Amino acid sequence: MTTFDELARAAASAGILLDVDGTLSPIVERPELAELAVGAGPVLSRLVERYRVVAAISGRTRDELEGLVDVAGVRLIGSYGLATGSVPAGVISAVLAAADEVEGAWMETKGATIAVHYRATPDADAAGRVLEARLSALAVPARMALVPGKHVLELVPAGLPLKEGAVDRIIQDEGLRAALYAGDDLADLLAFEALDRAREDGRLEHAVKIAVRGGETPEALVAAADVIVDGPAAMVELLATL
Repeated sequence: MTTFDELARAAASAGILLDVDGTLSPIVERPELAELAVGAGPVLSRLVERYRVVAAISGRTRDELEGLVDVAGVRLIGSYGLATGSVPAGVISAVLAAADEVEGAWMETKGATIAVHYRATPDADAAGRVLEARLSALAVPARMALVPGKHVLELVPAGLPLKEGAVDRIIQDEGLRAALYAGDDLADLLAFEALDRAREDGRLEHAVKIAVRGGETPEALVAAADVIVDGPAAMVELLATL
């Protein structure tokens, strides 16, 4: 496993690639309430000065990221790195109808993707099962895929790379020889796999996969990680050592 010392020594050709919600900012009931963990801004600024690239890769839109990660020099990659686009009106109407049938659930449109949040429902486990069944039925005819997250279900364009595509492009475009990726959810597992492939095919010499563990972090992500930290505050402390 690559050590942090090796990553730091390779800083001129290294990337610090980070999920946002649950990684740099604590999970909150509604996305607009999120704030970076204490100290994250200054730490990110110092990393920008040292490393080839520091990037925030998120399912949030670019505009949302600009408001949340307001740190000069950090590359903001919204909507999982998908090209700009929009969800068809018919799909939006069908997803809204599905969300409206579950008390406390609400829909969020995000350019090329659309999400239903159910954290505020009276019984989140039951709500998740109902919504997953309904949204799964909508996904195939709409040529979309259903991506589960932390009390959220998201429809994304089928067959397109998400965070893994963004990671691959950064490695390629920047000619990186080392990279760190940190995340807390299932979508981040694909980014881990992108690092593994880049290391196996020789594009990367050093790679570190960090799982930011919380009460809802998938066990599969924790099992795939090289390093595990407990929550965004601990993640910021780790980044401060780099």
